[in-house]
Amino acid sequence: MDSPIITLIAANIAFVGTHFAMSHPLRAPMVKALGAGGFQAAYSVVSFATLGWVYFAFKAAPPADLPGSGDAGWIAATIITWPSMVLLAGSLIGNPALPTPLAEAQARSEPKGVFLVTRHPMMWGIGLWAGSHIALMWSTRTLVTALAMAVLALVGARLQDAKKKALMGDAWAAWESKTSYWPRLGKLLSVGSVPLLVGTVLWLAGSWLHLWQAGIPAGVWKWIG
Repeated sequence: MDSPIITLIAANIAFVGTHFAMSHPLRAPMVKALGAGGFQAAYSVVSFATLGWVYFAFKAAPPADLPGSGDAGWIAATIITWPSMVLLAGSLIGNPALPTPLAEAQARSEPKGVFLVTRHPMMWGIGLWAGSHIALMWSTRTLVTALAMAVLALVGARLQDAKKKALMGDAWAAWESKTSYWPRLGKLLSVGSVPLLVGTVLWLAGSWLHLWQAGIPAGVWKWIG
């Protein structure tokens, strides 16, 4: 295996591993040692440093060393990306997983919006976005990084359930009983007009920008120009 790919694998392991460690087993001892503000500062420094390592390692790796999955892959990626953007767009509306004063009350309420699909819309949005890039089989660097982001999101969602249950007790248990970890995509069209509209705009705009960011036309723009 080429050295740049090994470096990229190491960078992604560092990014994902330190995120999991600081978000879960190391969080309490770090807060005790550094205080809440010190912990947030340390968390931010480590996160940005390891993410920067991922970025530069990604840029140094070969850009297109795999044969790709052809039009079938592009069609799959285009389709997968739309629900990911809808879920991401709706994940900021009434999300009890976010650290706000309303979180417990939101967890005790009836799910609506994207939470009809999954209680982890942000995580699944990232996971599906990563899956769309894996489907393309474009390069080893993309496979490695997309797989790491999928693990970060989808394993992170499971770990988040355990952490929120410990922090919020019965409120999160009630939320879990009314929602699903796995996305129920059949309910996607019932999430409301705002997530659907904003998600579709993000889907179109993001794939249009892909040409200027990566030099590759993506999404519907690959076919309509």
